[in-house]
Amino acid sequence: MLAQQKQEIVALFQAALAPIVAGSDLSPNVVLERPRDPSHGDIACNIAMQLAKPLKTNPRELATRLVAALLADPKAAGLVESADVAGPGFINLRVAAAAKQSVVRSVLQQGDAFGRGESGHDHHVIIEFVSANPTGPLHVGHGRQAALGDALSSLFESQGHQVTREFYYNDAGVQILTLANSVQARARGFRPGDIEWPESAYNGDYIQDIADDFLARKTVSASDGQPATGSGDTNDIESIRRFAVTYLRNEQDQDLQAFGVRFDNYYLESSLYTDGKVEAAVQALVDAGVTYEQDGALWLKTTDYGDDKDRVMRKSDGTYTYFVPDVAYHIQKFKRGFDQAINIQGSDHHGTIARVRAGLQAVNIGIPQGYPDYVLHKMVTVMKNGEEVKISKRAGSYVTVRDLIEWSGNGDVTRGRDAVRFFLISRKADTEFVFDVDVALATNDENPVYYVQYAHARICSALANWGGDVAQLANVDLSPLTNAHESGLLAKLSTYPEMLQRALVELGPHQVAFYLRELAGELHSYYFAHKWLLDDDEPTKLARLALAAAIRQVLRNGLALIGVSAPEKM
Repeated sequence: MLAQQKQEIVALFQAALAPIVAGSDLSPNVVLERPRDPSHGDIACNIAMQLAKPLKTNPRELATRLVAALLADPKAAGLVESADVAGPGFINLRVAAAAKQSVVRSVLQQGDAFGRGESGHDHHVIIEFVSANPTGPLHVGHGRQAALGDALSSLFESQGHQVTREFYYNDAGVQILTLANSVQARARGFRPGDIEWPESAYNGDYIQDIADDFLARKTVSASDGQPATGSGDTNDIESIRRFAVTYLRNEQDQDLQAFGVRFDNYYLESSLYTDGKVEAAVQALVDAGVTYEQDGALWLKTTDYGDDKDRVMRKSDGTYTYFVPDVAYHIQKFKRGFDQAINIQGSDHHGTIARVRAGLQAVNIGIPQGYPDYVLHKMVTVMKNGEEVKISKRAGSYVTVRDLIEWSGNGDVTRGRDAVRFFLISRKADTEFVFDVDVALATNDENPVYYVQYAHARICSALANWGGDVAQLANVDLSPLTNAHESGLLAKLSTYPEMLQRALVELGPHQVAFYLRELAGELHSYYFAHKWLLDDDEPTKLARLALAAAIRQVLRNGLALIGVSAPEKM
């Protein structure tokens, strides 16, 4: 049922209740649900059972009065087919066939806009995802973040929210020095295994590529930063660091481009230090009286905000612990005007949530509790040819996003990107996921993205074979859509907007993938049960083609939200 129809039925209940609750202080909240057993009807409501006690009446008698009043309301005509009372006072309604069928016309008239809304108007959201250290290519875990973050961003945009996609570069700290030392060693001719090779160095072949370009004095640039030119001086560690970071940021830009992911803004961790924002955040916490000195270190009283123990902010050597710049960064997010901040991160970040939120509450500048929201994802295991793949020669210790795209597309970048994107959001983020490359390459119903895309292509083929004007299908008589398959498909189409809103609230873009698989499955079953083009009855054929066109539109809309193409031929 469409949201507008649900609102109209709620209004019918409220009108029926008005004379019953008149003179009392009751404000009934009418909630409509789907009956567990579809044979009971399309909608169930237990409002009579809720109000019976305060009204001192029998719930079945109250339900009977409500049903009579509701059916007598002229506004119920064409919307409610029947209503009856069941059990101790449940009210079950059946929606009129014409009201169910109207979803087809709504989809065809609204097109790409079907499912979109404006509930998020003037609500500013920043979604931070990937945020990889610029120390190597993007790995599969980053890919899961990219798929989740981009799909979630599109979900928020679809409901009218103002969304900023942000990439936070961890370009400060020990790992950057390790990168510089690794490139320096390669530039000096050393390799992993040599006695001169640093113990903690990065061993992937990409380090040699950076060193070669540094020695060749090449110029590299990231999408949002200043170009860096290799000096060729192996003794200049700062020049090596700057060149290596820029080189790898450029590499990550290419990885993201191959994945079809864009960002609106890039934020450098190093800028938090150079601009004095880390020091300012620490001073604000000191001024707020929520810190103390002990053993030469500065501590934050995070236990006052629900943490299991207080946390060190500044160590005895004067350096800050890793959550301190996170606090400074999120203070900036709030000051930049973002009503909601969402972070997509690996589950290994779980321990930082309490202390970051504690720091944000402690500065006492009006940041709401629970800011930011977190979506934490579990690891991805990659299988190929029946065996787990743990490393990539180029990366040295893990499978890269680009590897996965190339393997899953068998040379076709679009196909590979579609498979990786769909697969990586097809499970809840907090569940571990096995990515089977062999399944991604399959052209059968075992491959979920192929299964959904083929449903779209199948409808395109049917409509092309029909040869009529698809735009005119929005005006055909839909009354022939009465069999069980069609009723199921009509109901499924009508839940699409509701599903998007639920996925947004629950920060669960996997629900879009679930929905698309279910809709595709129902479409395939319907296709084999009813050959649309062979109907002798022209009105029935046109109504079924209109239904198919509406399904095609919703499949296309849903795939676009998660960044997957909708091919017309397979």
